[in-house]
Amino acid sequence: MSIWGKLGGAAAGLVRSGGALRSALGGLFSASPENLFTIAMVGLSAKMAKADGIVTDDEVRTFERLFRVAPEEAANVRRVFNMARGDTAGYEAYAGQIARLYVGNPALLEDILDGLFEIAKADGVLHPGEQVFLERVADIFGFAPNEFRRIRASHFAPDAADPYVVLGVAYDASDDEIKHTYRMLVRENHPDRMMGRGVPPEFVQLATDKLAAINAAYKKIVDERAL
Repeated sequence: MSIWGKLGGAAAGLVRSGGALRSALGGLFSASPENLFTIAMVGLSAKMAKADGIVTDDEVRTFERLFRVAPEEAANVRRVFNMARGDTAGYEAYAGQIARLYVGNPALLEDILDGLFEIAKADGVLHPGEQVFLERVADIFGFAPNEFRRIRASHFAPDAADPYVVLGVAYDASDDEIKHTYRMLVRENHPDRMMGRGVPPEFVQLATDKLAAINAAYKKIVDERAL
């Protein structure tokens, strides 16, 4: 089922705050709750497609596949998409509006973020501009950095520099589990311990570099989680 189908009647909440968007878009849509939600979602998706500097046909097709709307509104949806894709300015307002409507419903917000990731990977590459865009939207939606990395990893291979990948722990690992894993890795990779085992000097240098990466990864997680 597409994300649009999953949303179902959840768009009703947008009635409370859709007036500004409806006015700004010149009444392109009828004032139904579903259409009001569509405006916010179309705008955010179009700006996601623009995040790498250019909107490709693959990105447009991915949007149309994921966020299906009633056939009679298809032309209007495309008009709004084309209006919004001129640049990324204003995407935080769209994301903020959706986040306020669905506060307390992280599953729905994750569905939306999944859809944006699908648009981002339509060309097979996660551009740095798209990464920044998605991180910011995830933050507005209320997802912690480790939750964002978990969602990202379901669409793209984990980044080798991801602190959770470096430590080899799950994104939802407990604080105690992370501390225990970190201490174990420090013990196993400490250069003094390796020299005591009589390994060649080249391996000691590798251990020194690896320990530095482990310490940096742990510090990043500590800072993010305020441990």
